[in-house]
Amino acid sequence: MRMHLRSILFAGTLLLAACNDGEQAATSTATTTDSTVTTTTEARTDSASAQLELVFSDHHYQLTGVAKEPGGRLLVNYPLWGGPYRYAVVEATGDTTRVPYPDSLTNVWKPGQPGTKKWVCVQSVYVDDSARTWVLDPAAPQLKRVTGGGAKLVRMSAEGKMERSYSFNGVITDTSYVNDIRVDVGRGFAYITDSKTGGIVVVDLRSGKMREVLRAHPSTLSDTAFKFIIDGRELMKDGKPAKFHSDGIALTPDGNWLYYKPLTDDKLYRIATEHLRNWSLADTALGAKVEDLGRFTTTDGMIFDKAGNLYLGDLQHYRIVRIDRNHKMTTLVQDRRLLWPDSYSIADGYLYISCSQIHLQPDFNAGVNKRTSPYTIYRVRLP
Repeated sequence: MRMHLRSILFAGTLLLAACNDGEQAATSTATTTDSTVTTTTEARTDSASAQLELVFSDHHYQLTGVAKEPGGRLLVNYPLWGGPYRYAVVEATGDTTRVPYPDSLTNVWKPGQPGTKKWVCVQSVYVDDSARTWVLDPAAPQLKRVTGGGAKLVRMSAEGKMERSYSFNGVITDTSYVNDIRVDVGRGFAYITDSKTGGIVVVDLRSGKMREVLRAHPSTLSDTAFKFIIDGRELMKDGKPAKFHSDGIALTPDGNWLYYKPLTDDKLYRIATEHLRNWSLADTALGAKVEDLGRFTTTDGMIFDKAGNLYLGDLQHYRIVRIDRNHKMTTLVQDRRLLWPDSYSIADGYLYISCSQIHLQPDFNAGVNKRTSPYTIYRVRLP
């Protein structure tokens, strides 16, 4: 596939010029079990650049996830990491105001307590196609070990009650960190990335049966040869290149394909979900079904719209890109305020984006806190 760069002039281009270094063609050959697919992507700018609209900001606590109920609540989550912390999940009630979700009691977990009925360290919130809300709790404070038996996926009722909980005990390792989720409402399955060890957890939501697959497969592990350069330097932790594994995940509107990628490289993969739902297929057989789609961007989260367009971040160049059905990539919005676009939600004609400033944390800056206030949620109207 080949697409040509269109030169588009729009208001504000000069202000964003510093961010445009990464808008270059990237070509790769992706090998599947059936054929070889050559994908060429050239980042380009849409004719009408989208504009960011600030909808929520927090000057004190680091957020990661966002979920918007159609016509309803805006939910935001905060992991229990190294900075100040108060609530795990909140409902944003105004530009800066919030209330704990579903209540204060669920948000008050203490070390040594069981984590089955409380939020321990929530990483993601998600609203599925039936407008049902899910909360994903890796229960690994400070990104360390799973604690309190609290690693779980929780389905919430419309009234904001814990309706059903799916425990990951015995399925993931105690060093795992379940990160992001997508739900196939029609088939009753959930797919969840494990960003610390690399893998995908498949959950039969009706029976509760689950397993982790593609554990340490090349598609779920960050490429060791890729240098994740942001703000002119490689992201480092403890003197070594920082590596985050399978993180972003997205389900096509028909539920037939699961797209996913490691965070700290620019490769994108997909697998037909029929294979993931086939419990008789072992990891070796599943690995042969993975399709390497080539190089696109470094992103944290990703999401499909109803038309089949895939939205990813570009952490290195402060932008959001759109990949169409032919895997051609365009820039939706580019703005220096996109400080580590983290998670995404689509509702009411908008793409909601959380910005977590992860690259500015002290552990990635030799102990220096380079984060600025506030942590933010933006939205962009979709074409």
